[in-house]
Amino acid sequence: MTETEGIRRALMASLPERFTGDSGRSDPGRLYLPPAHVQALRLECSLVVGSRGVGKSFWTEALADRALRVLLGVAVTELESTEVHVGFSARPGIDAYPDQSTFEELRRAGFGAFDIWRAVVTRWLASLGGEAVPVESWPASVRWVRDNAEAVARLAEKVDRRLSEAGRKGLIVFDALDRTGVDWRVMDDTVRDLLRVVLWLTSHWALHAKVFLRDDQFTRPVTDFPDASKLLAMKSELTWQRHDLHGLLWQQLCNGAGEAGVVLRTLYGRVRGEDLAEREGIWYLDEKVKREELLQKKLFEALAGPWMGRDRRRGVPYTWIVGHLADGRGRTSPRSFLRALKTAVQDSSERYGDHDYPLHYESIKRGVQTASGVRIAEMAEDYPWVEALSEPLKGLTVPCSFVAVEERWRARFPEGPESVAPGKLPPSGAEKGWPGVREDMKKLGLLEVMEDGRINMPDLYRVGFGLGRKGGVKPMA
Repeated sequence: MTETEGIRRALMASLPERFTGDSGRSDPGRLYLPPAHVQALRLECSLVVGSRGVGKSFWTEALADRALRVLLGVAVTELESTEVHVGFSARPGIDAYPDQSTFEELRRAGFGAFDIWRAVVTRWLASLGGEAVPVESWPASVRWVRDNAEAVARLAEKVDRRLSEAGRKGLIVFDALDRTGVDWRVMDDTVRDLLRVVLWLTSHWALHAKVFLRDDQFTRPVTDFPDASKLLAMKSELTWQRHDLHGLLWQQLCNGAGEAGVVLRTLYGRVRGEDLAEREGIWYLDEKVKREELLQKKLFEALAGPWMGRDRRRGVPYTWIVGHLADGRGRTSPRSFLRALKTAVQDSSERYGDHDYPLHYESIKRGVQTASGVRIAEMAEDYPWVEALSEPLKGLTVPCSFVAVEERWRARFPEGPESVAPGKLPPSGAEKGWPGVREDMKKLGLLEVMEDGRINMPDLYRVGFGLGRKGGVKPMA
C-alpha cells in the first residue's frame, strides 16, 4: 500500500459520518471551538443566532455534557463552575419541558407562552433549590406558576443566593424553538415571551439563560418589548470562516482513532514542521493553525494538491471547496464541508486510486454535489416549503429573471405561497406574496438577487435543486 493510499484510508476512518452534538459526546477529541464562537458560549451572552448546521444544537448538547464543559472551560472558564440544564431542544424531555403537542394543549387551555416558559424555568429552579412545586403535569405546573408569582420570585432569589454563596452559576439553554408550533404569529409570541422570561431570569447574579435562534426567527418581531436591548447588546452570531472550517477539519483528522490518527498526525507534523500538543489523550492544534490561512493552505495542499484541475486556471482546492459550499450570504456550514470531503475521499479511492494526492479535484466536485443534496434535505427539515418551491424550478438556468421563477411557482401553487406546505410553518413572508417568499429565500441564503434584478443561486443549492449554470458544477441527476 502506497503512502497516498494509507492517507486516503486514514481520511475515510477519521472524517465523521455526521456532524452533530453526539460527535463531541462520543469522542471529546472531535470537539472544536472556533475562536469566533467563544463569545456565544459566555454566560453573559443570552441570545445566539445562526443558520442551519452552524452549531446551535451542537453547542446545546455540548453545554449540557459535564465532561465537555470541562474541555470548553479552557476557553470559557466560567463553564467549569456552571450547572447547565436544557429548557427546550429537539430531544424529547417531557419532565424538563413540554413537547409540541403539549405546548398546543396548554395554549388551547388558555395558558400563555410567558407562563409556560416560567413554569419550565421554575421546575429547573426547584430542582436546584430542593423545593417542591407541582410536577405531576404541565398544566399543574403552569397553573401554579401563574397563581404564585411571589413564590416563584422567592424561589429564584433563594437559588441565586445559594449558587452565589457556593461560587457557582446556573445556566438554562433553549434550542429548536421552531418545534413549539406551526404558525408564525404563535411562534413570534412564543419566542418573544421566552426572551421576556430570560430577561427576568438574568436579572439575578448567578442565573443565566441562553437562547439559540434561527436567522428567520430572529428577524421576526420578537424583541419588541421593554429592555430587550439588554439582550441584544450581548447577542452573538454563529458563523464559520474559512479558517474555522479548516481548523475543524484538522482537529477531526488528528484525533482519528488508532492507526488512522497516527498517519494523519504524522502528515500534519511533516507539513507543519512541529508536532501537536497532547493532553489526556486529546491532540490540540496550535493557535496559528486555527487562524493562519497560509499554514492551512499548505496542509490542505498535502491532501488535494495545488490546483482544482491541471493548472492554476481552475482555482485552488483550499479556497474552491469552501467557496462552492457557501450559501447566498457567503456562509459555509461545517456539516456541508465535512460531508463533501467524506464523499471526495471515497470517490477518489474508487475512481482515482493512482492519483498523486489522496483527494482528486473531480472527486471534490462530486463531494460538493453530495453535500448539496444533504444540505437541501437538512433545510427541508427546518423549512418544509423549501423543497416544494424548488421542484418547479428544475431545469432553469441561472442567472434568470424573477418573472421566470414566479411563473413556475404560480403554475404549481395557484392558491399562493401559504398553500406551499399545508400543516407546516409557511415562509415567513408568505403574506406578502411571491416577492415576500423571494426575500425569505434571500435571507436564508438560498438565492441571490443581482444588481440588475435577476435571480442567482449558489452552487450549494443550485446543484441539488437541479438548476444549471454555464461553466458551473453540474446539477445532480
